[in-house]
Amino acid sequence: MSDGAFSPRFRVATVGVFALGFLIAFEALAVTTAMPLAARDLDGQPLYALTFSAFAAAGVIANVVAGAWSDRAGPKRPLLAGVAVFAVGLLVSGTALTMPVLIAGRALQGLGAGAIGTALYVLVARVYPETLHPRVFALLAAAWVLPSLVGPFAAGAVATVLSWHWVFVGIVPLVAAATALLLPQLRAQAMPGTGAALPRARIGWSAVAATALLAMRPLLDVPAVGTALAVLAAVVAVVALRPLLPRGALVAAAGLPAVILVRGLFSAGFAAADAYLPYSLIALRDITPVVAGAITTVGAVSWATGSELQSRFAGRLSDHRAIGLGSVAFFSGAALVGVGTWTALIAVVVVGWLCAGLGIGTAYPRLSTMTLALSVPAERGRNSAALQIADGFGNGLALTVVGVVTAFAPDGEFVGAFGLAALLGLGVLLIARRTAPPDLAR
Repeated sequence: MSDGAFSPRFRVATVGVFALGFLIAFEALAVTTAMPLAARDLDGQPLYALTFSAFAAAGVIANVVAGAWSDRAGPKRPLLAGVAVFAVGLLVSGTALTMPVLIAGRALQGLGAGAIGTALYVLVARVYPETLHPRVFALLAAAWVLPSLVGPFAAGAVATVLSWHWVFVGIVPLVAAATALLLPQLRAQAMPGTGAALPRARIGWSAVAATALLAMRPLLDVPAVGTALAVLAAVVAVVALRPLLPRGALVAAAGLPAVILVRGLFSAGFAAADAYLPYSLIALRDITPVVAGAITTVGAVSWATGSELQSRFAGRLSDHRAIGLGSVAFFSGAALVGVGTWTALIAVVVVGWLCAGLGIGTAYPRLSTMTLALSVPAERGRNSAALQIADGFGNGLALTVVGVVTAFAPDGEFVGAFGLAALLGLGVLLIARRTAPPDLAR
C-alpha cells in the first residue's frame, strides 16, 4: 500500500519510532537478567527492588512533564530531552561502583523512558494520518513484545561474556542511532504547541503518586504494620492519581475516561498473572524452568499476533469493537490460566495464556488509537501521559494487592494473583462498551 507506514513518506520515521521503542523495552526487560549480577557485585541485595521501582516511579513524573511539554511546544524537545536523560541514566548505571549510584541511574532511565514514551505518542498523532495509527501502535506493541523473547537471553550472554556494565553502556550508541533516524522528521514537521505554562499542580501530584508507588512494595516488609502501611500508600497513590487522569476515569465515564481506565485494568490483570505464572508452574507443579519459560513466551507471541491482526483489519474493525473482542479474549484467558494452574492441566494454561495475550494484543493498540482520536490536539500530550500512567499504576497496584493477600494468607499468593487477574479481566469486559464516545455508548 503506497500510503502505508513503510511507504517512502513514512519509512524512516517508522523505523526510528520502532527502534527507539524497542531499545527502551529491551533495556527495561534485559535488566531483569543483569540486575542480580550487579546487586551481587555492588553488595546491594537489600536495595535490589529499588532498582525497578525507582525506574517506574520516575517514569510517572516524566509522563506528566513530557505530556504537558509536548502540548505546550510540540513533541520534539521533550523527545530529545528524554533521549538525553535516558542515555545519561544508562551511563550512570553502567559505570556505577555502588548500589545507590546504580539506583540513581535507573531513576534517570525512568525519567528518560517516560518522556520518550509520551512524546512518541504525540509524534505519531502529528506525523501519521489516523488511518495508520492502528498499524503504528501495533509496531510499538511489537517493539515491547519482541524484547521479552530475546532481551533476557541477550542480556545474560552479554553479562556473562563481557560484564553486566555493558548491558547498560552498550545500548547508548544504539539509542543515538535510533534517534538520528527521527531527526529529519522532527525537523521537517512544523509542530507548534499551545504555549501554555507547565501545570505545577499536576506535576506536584505526579511526585506524590510516584513516591507512593515507590513505597508500596518496600512497606509490605515492615514488621507488624507493613500491610497497613502498604494499603495506605496505595490509597495515597489513587488519590494522587485522580488529577493526573481525565475527569471521570476512576468511575469509567463514557469515552476517553473509560479508555484510560480499561488500559489500566488490562495492565494490572496481565501483570498479576505474568509475574506469578512461571513461579506457580515451578512451585506447584514441578515444571522445569525451561518449560515454564516456554509457556510464558506463548503470551508474548500471541500478544504480538493480536497486535498484527488488529492492524490488518483496521479498516473493517472499529476501535470500539476491537477493544470489546480483546476484553472477551483476555477475561476468558485469565480465567483459564487460573483453572489450569490450579488443576495442573498444562494444556489449559497454555490455551488460556494464548487467549489472554491475544486479547491484550488486540485491544492495546486500539486503546492508544482511541486516546488520540478522543483528544483535542492541545491535550494529546496530557492524555497520552495519562494512558501510560494508567499502565504503570496498574502494574504497581496489582502486585501490591497480591502482596497484601500473601501477607494475610501466605499460601494464597497464586490464588490471589490469578483470581485478581480474572477479576480485573471481568472488569475490563464490563467496562469495554463504555470506551465508545458518549453518543455511541448508550
